[in-house]
Amino acid sequence: MLLVWCCFFLISCSDNSPSLKPLANDAVILAFGDSLTFGTGANSQTESYPAVLQQLTGRTVINSGIPGEISQQGLLRLPLVLEETKPDLVVLCHGGNDLIRKLGNDQLKDNLEQMINLIQQSGADVVLVAVPRFSITLSVPDLYAELATAYKLPIELTIIPELERDSTTKSDTIHPNAMGYKLLAEGIRKLIFTTGGL
Repeated sequence: MLLVWCCFFLISCSDNSPSLKPLANDAVILAFGDSLTFGTGANSQTESYPAVLQQLTGRTVINSGIPGEISQQGLLRLPLVLEETKPDLVVLCHGGNDLIRKLGNDQLKDNLEQMINLIQQSGADVVLVAVPRFSITLSVPDLYAELATAYKLPIELTIIPELERDSTTKSDTIHPNAMGYKLLAEGIRKLIFTTGGL
């Protein structure tokens, strides 16, 4: 009887844990976001996190980062990008400009939720990368964890705040340098691996 309960417990836990579909060798990963995705502060072609992630995963990674973009603009842009790229996995890292401009957490959460729905409706998996408030505390708004829980998404909550606290990994007050983007790519690759994508 104990063995049955142990098996039930393990199955229940696995059902609640975020997981990704294994990525085929020819899978396409879409990196969607703003300047942190684009690679501002480094060579965007070779040193951005999508460029490094492509090297680390051996999969095609498309950089769809637009510097200065707010989440509302990202939401409007996303459907066409999904149609054009047909990704198997989307790394969604958005919201920094909303937080800088203090546009409101409710609006940001709603826009991110709509993006997640669009991505999942396209058949792609989602990995969520949280962005902190760019203040002394560099705290991450609860909305990221709430969305990850609601949609059972793998989420990276700590890497960007860690990079922001370390002057050696930044090119300016906000953007990482080449070393910072490499660490970001490694963190995302690890998350994809540990949740079954690789």
